[in-house]
Amino acid sequence: MADKCSEGLLNGAVPGEQGKQEKSVKRGNWGNQIEFVLTSVGYAVGLGNVWRFPYLCYRNGGGAFMFPYFIMLVFCGIPLFFMELSFGQFASQGCLGVWRVSPMFKGVGYGMMVVSTYIGIYYNVVICIAFYYFFVSMTRVLPWTYCSNPWNTPDCVGVLDGNLSSRAALNITQLLNSTQKRTSPSEEYWRRYVLNLSDDIGNLGEVRLPLLGCLGVSWVVVFLCLIKGVKSSGKVVYFTATFPYVVLTILFVRGITLEGAVTGIMYYLTPQWDKILNAKVWGDAASQIFYSLGCAWGGLITMASYNKFNNNCYRDSIIISITNCATSVYAGFVIFSILGFMANHLGVDVSKVADHGPGLAFVAYPEALTLLPISPLWSILFFFMLILLGLGTQFCLLETLVTAIVDEVGNEWIIRKKTFVTLGVAVAGFLLGVPLTTQAGIYWLLLMDNYAASFSLVVISCIMCVAIMYIYGHRNYFKDIEMMLGFPPPLFFQICWRFISPAIIFFILVFTVIQYRPISYNEYVYPTWAISIGFLMALSSVICIPIYAIYKVCRSEGDTLLERLKNATKASKDWGPALPEHRSGRYAPVFSPSTESHLEVQPLQPEKGQSEAAASPVQGSNGSAHSQDSRL
Repeated sequence: MADKCSEGLLNGAVPGEQGKQEKSVKRGNWGNQIEFVLTSVGYAVGLGNVWRFPYLCYRNGGGAFMFPYFIMLVFCGIPLFFMELSFGQFASQGCLGVWRVSPMFKGVGYGMMVVSTYIGIYYNVVICIAFYYFFVSMTRVLPWTYCSNPWNTPDCVGVLDGNLSSRAALNITQLLNSTQKRTSPSEEYWRRYVLNLSDDIGNLGEVRLPLLGCLGVSWVVVFLCLIKGVKSSGKVVYFTATFPYVVLTILFVRGITLEGAVTGIMYYLTPQWDKILNAKVWGDAASQIFYSLGCAWGGLITMASYNKFNNNCYRDSIIISITNCATSVYAGFVIFSILGFMANHLGVDVSKVADHGPGLAFVAYPEALTLLPISPLWSILFFFMLILLGLGTQFCLLETLVTAIVDEVGNEWIIRKKTFVTLGVAVAGFLLGVPLTTQAGIYWLLLMDNYAASFSLVVISCIMCVAIMYIYGHRNYFKDIEMMLGFPPPLFFQICWRFISPAIIFFILVFTVIQYRPISYNEYVYPTWAISIGFLMALSSVICIPIYAIYKVCRSEGDTLLERLKNATKASKDWGPALPEHRSGRYAPVFSPSTESHLEVQPLQPEKGQSEAAASPVQGSNGSAHSQDSRL
């Protein structure tokens, strides 16, 4: 690569011109900006948009919930999204490498990796269940339509008239009275056949081989899509990020033509303004925005690190955040139109059939689909949509881990062997997911979902805000963004980053603690030892922050503790833009004649594995100067 740079100089190009393509040659870049936007949309828009938001909306006041939801989007969601995108894009590093900005806080990056690991393990298990339902839907009659299967119990009562004859012992009155407490065929199929659910989280039972096979399929799909990093995944997202909207639209058009659909949609949207004064509604709105956008997972930093240096991530953050929230609202119409139809068919209130989480995706909605003509077609479409929504998020989770490992090691060998790193992470994720395919797997899945990726994300995000705005310094960060984008962040974002967003994050943390209830699954209450494991999973990511901070302070130079703290929090010499042609102003390197011939266009590597062959950057006198390239 040095030869290529020398050739450029011989042809009369200045060193910066070789980099006008702004390609990070070793690390790679997105093929174009659409790939980044689609990948980020696929990352942010996940299963929670379909199975959590509509339920939260109707439970917290219908249309009235939209008001606090969009307030939280404007004051917390979009600012945090912009901060993480700009952070990763400026340094062109993953969630570990970016902490050259303040090395003592590198534990935040390790915490992000731990969180992404937990989520990546159980998220792919959810995708594998969707794969299973997708495959079994390829039949003339969906297997959860009737109560005449070997796994059904006498309590099973189907919604179709055809199964009433098999319940001769029950008269019509008893049937009508049991509809509110009935066991549906879809629920029994889910609990007694797909999961073959055990009676306790400690009773793992046997591995469900169909789920294990589907888990293997989902991991193979994820690996193949990431086999060449962002170069391959960037092409896949053209389909995985857009086709769910096609399916949503098909299901929406089908749903609103059904009898009772309007009732369901009104139940979803009718505002109950009195609930706006309830703190829980605001807490749910803030939490949903925070978790839905994927803040503090490390994925946003990772995806943005493959951007060109001067990409307008300010524009991207607004587009992606609004798309994510609009998708949530749109999915609510799709879900509640079908649930309204089902409630109308059963003659019960919509609240009796509404559900969230796995209960919506694998019980309530599949049961409603059995009432439609050509039900296998709608079932295939619905579960294919869930698969694509899940894969879009899973791609970024896996790439976050791989990028962090490769950037941290940073030598030529691991960059060339990145495919094998991806394979290793995928195999480890598959093996760690095997216990979740046992008969007690759903208990462990929900435990990880409720604890491993809950309040720990809030703590990580809050510390990240404080570290960037108050340790590194807001003025320094605003100058960095101005160098990158050609304009400083708008005043609104400056205020949000420094005051409003951290306050909202702290509010979410307090709200999470106050509203905490021990986890349960239907009638099953988790034992104390299981909840203790959940808290340990949550702490395992947060504990990385103080442990690494103590380690870094101990290793820093200085005679007193205060000096060590200052040196540990001070930005390292190689913090800044990765490519030399972008290092202007206070990042401008000073070249000696003997080193100019060794100029190499490449991202800076972590300090521990790198020689100082290229000229070492030193701090300039001020950050207000810009190169011509920085104004592009």
